[in-house]
Amino acid sequence: MRVGSFVLAARFPGQGEGEALHRAVRSAEVAEEAGLDTAWLAEHHFVPYGTCPSAITLAALLLGRTRRLRVGTAVSVLSTVHPVALGEQAALLHITSGGRFTLGLGRGGPWVDLEVFGSGLEAYEKGFPESLDLLVRWLREPSVAAGGERFRFREVPVVPRPSEALTETGGPEVVVACTSPSSVRLAAERGLPMLLGMHIGDEEKAEMVALWGRHARACGRQGPEIHRAAHVSAGVCQIADRRTDAAETLLKAMPGWLKQGLEAHVTVDGRQRRMRDPLAYTELLCGLHPVGPPRLCADRLAATSERTGISRFALLVEGSGDLAATEENVRRLGGEVLPQLA
Repeated sequence: MRVGSFVLAARFPGQGEGEALHRAVRSAEVAEEAGLDTAWLAEHHFVPYGTCPSAITLAALLLGRTRRLRVGTAVSVLSTVHPVALGEQAALLHITSGGRFTLGLGRGGPWVDLEVFGSGLEAYEKGFPESLDLLVRWLREPSVAAGGERFRFREVPVVPRPSEALTETGGPEVVVACTSPSSVRLAAERGLPMLLGMHIGDEEKAEMVALWGRHARACGRQGPEIHRAAHVSAGVCQIADRRTDAAETLLKAMPGWLKQGLEAHVTVDGRQRRMRDPLAYTELLCGLHPVGPPRLCADRLAATSERTGISRFALLVEGSGDLAATEENVRRLGGEVLPQLA
């Protein structure tokens, strides 16, 4: 089982962006010290929900500060960036880190980001498959040309080309954030593992893994390849000696962050969006994920793995909103939970 941290660089009420980003960097550094597998980095624009606007830039910093830890984006948003530009950055990090970088991709949301970066609503609603295919080709082939609806250019060489000596695929690992049957099919048809969100439980994740497998088989992929697919389950982790104390820590801090963070999202076309109740959502997360004593947390992770077939986890560890508490949480995850999963 491979357990990592999920880093949003969340700005809690009363905090500044610098404080949130410092906590994000420190949580990843401590993750390496504590023996975690990966630090997964989120990306958001113009909202305090997450103050990192470029997950791949923060990944570069953390890869330079660590020696063993894998670093992944969760996710880099394809709707607001040129796939070749992102592919070049991913190739660079893959090569210079010795293969420690994972590129997580998603299409994002219908936010004002699409207006600011000039890609438009159609890039979000229809453009993700074309962008994904172009990016994957850039990471796998020696030269690439494009003749799609959004991207058209003559054949150019891939420089730097990811070294085939580092991974079986000859480039960085790519995972796709999936939130719907259509995105599951998209990932399965390309043989790309899924990143599944923290807002859903084991039953729904198991259904999505099964659906991915059915689509993969329909495309001619064989059983061993399907079983090896390294899907990732996102969740929340808060460790305390008593479950009530762990839940209280999150219930005190997370609703305020969720309220100001989620309310700050602005749709590009003025469409109405239904907001989650911040307190109810926090309570849901406490019930779904490893929140409590180390033994309970280990059992919860093992149960999720057994029910879903997923063995990789990206766990939000900064739910307290406090730097010292976050560092302690990561250390306890590595020192008291991981040994029980060996």
